[in-house]
Amino acid sequence: MSFPLLTATAALPALGAIATAAVPAARRTAAKWLALLVSLATLVLAAVVLVRFDPDGDRYQLTESHSWIKDFGVRYELGVDGIGVALVALTALLIPFIILAGWHDADPLETGNKRWRPTQGFFALILAVEAMVILSFEATDVFLFYIFFEAMLIPMYFLIGGFGDRAHEHGEETASTQRSYAAVKFLLYNLVGGLIMLAAVIGLYVVAGSFSLQEIAEARANGSLDMATNTERWLFLGFFFAFAVKAPLWPLHTWLPNAMGEATAPVAVLITAVVDKVGTFAMLRFCLQLFPEASKWATPVILVLALISIIYGALVAVGQRDIKRLVAYASISHFGFIILGIFAMTSQGQSGATLYMVNHGISTAALMLVAGFLISRRGSRLIADYGGVQKVAPVLAGTFLIGGLATLSLPGLAPFVSEFLVLVGTFARYPVVGIIATFGIVLAALYVLVLYQRTMTGPVKPEVATMPDLRVRELVVVAPLVVLLIFLGVYPKPVTDIIDPAVKQTMSDVQKKDPQPEVEAAK
Repeated sequence: MSFPLLTATAALPALGAIATAAVPAARRTAAKWLALLVSLATLVLAAVVLVRFDPDGDRYQLTESHSWIKDFGVRYELGVDGIGVALVALTALLIPFIILAGWHDADPLETGNKRWRPTQGFFALILAVEAMVILSFEATDVFLFYIFFEAMLIPMYFLIGGFGDRAHEHGEETASTQRSYAAVKFLLYNLVGGLIMLAAVIGLYVVAGSFSLQEIAEARANGSLDMATNTERWLFLGFFFAFAVKAPLWPLHTWLPNAMGEATAPVAVLITAVVDKVGTFAMLRFCLQLFPEASKWATPVILVLALISIIYGALVAVGQRDIKRLVAYASISHFGFIILGIFAMTSQGQSGATLYMVNHGISTAALMLVAGFLISRRGSRLIADYGGVQKVAPVLAGTFLIGGLATLSLPGLAPFVSEFLVLVGTFARYPVVGIIATFGIVLAALYVLVLYQRTMTGPVKPEVATMPDLRVRELVVVAPLVVLLIFLGVYPKPVTDIIDPAVKQTMSDVQKKDPQPEVEAAK
């Protein structure tokens, strides 16, 4: 029996979470180092998965299959395709940086009421989220996927509500209330989506007699499973609604700015760069593969919602006063691009959308983590409280600029390639939609450059004058992300080689071919 590599990749952070939580309260530093070492070991396992994955091999590789709940036909089935393996690698890559960036975010607080925060719990919860997200990317049993899709909400709830941002303009009591509100809103939105999905999962089993993604897809392909049109559409809507909440897609997005604004910067990165990717990934893996006809039926409406997300998120970002909420609304705009690429139903669009998931994770991590370092120095999230930072902390300002330029998809940085592919793929089939989406790029340049200009340039404000530059730990967090942004901006081929075969198979699932370019006959 071969070594269960996929199980090990998820089991290691899960066991690490338990071990970290068990560290005595007096050994906070030991808990931090344990969590960091576990995350690095998980990264090594994810690298092994990536190396062993053959893009030209079977669709799902490194598969594992064991009977779990026999009476209900539930199996413990894992496997990764090119899309899943890329996102497993992204998750494992970002978690060590998130832990390092949040090194002091859960240290005990000495306040008037002596409020104490369990440091071990903070890092244990991060590892627990990592384990559940990785299993979500690996699960090929629909019910197994659903369990971890929902289970990750619990540790995220405590990370948002229990370990929120200390920088708040209205004081600790108000901050605590707003953190609780953001955490409850996050949980309720996602639970409602999950409950609707549960009904669809049960309906799928009634219709198909199986939870196995591969079995259902094969039955649909060979004609042994023929869903009624209305049944397929209702099941699709049940799945898509849950994924659209997680993604988040307008108008189901409103929990994200609250959650990212009240969470610490590393947890905000965990939300938008890691957890939210499960939603867009699941659209590709489950919606398109299980319900191809319904996916095509719903495409016009989904494209409109994606366009609204792109323009609305960018417009609201322009008017933000809060740095973290600005990044949150920018992410809503970016997720609109990802969903646009998925449902453009072209190979360029879907390759761009998958690459966008990876690149957005890296660029958002770079921008938000540097913003977190900035906020921790000044103690404020308000843009108006900054000015002239580049004169006193040039390295911090420089890395903030690179993260911002990546967010607006500057050519030469990683997100440009993915955004370009999404727009090319959309133009090929829906030119009007592609033209409107392009305005999102213009707005992105506006909110990023205005943010930089107001915080980093101009006269040095007195509160900023003594601000220290990036420390060694912070440089260790930011420098690799900047290198990756530049490398993948210049040479994205290592990632596209992995994801392109999986995208072709997804296009085959929905029986779509790329439109041929119209060439005028030579006169």
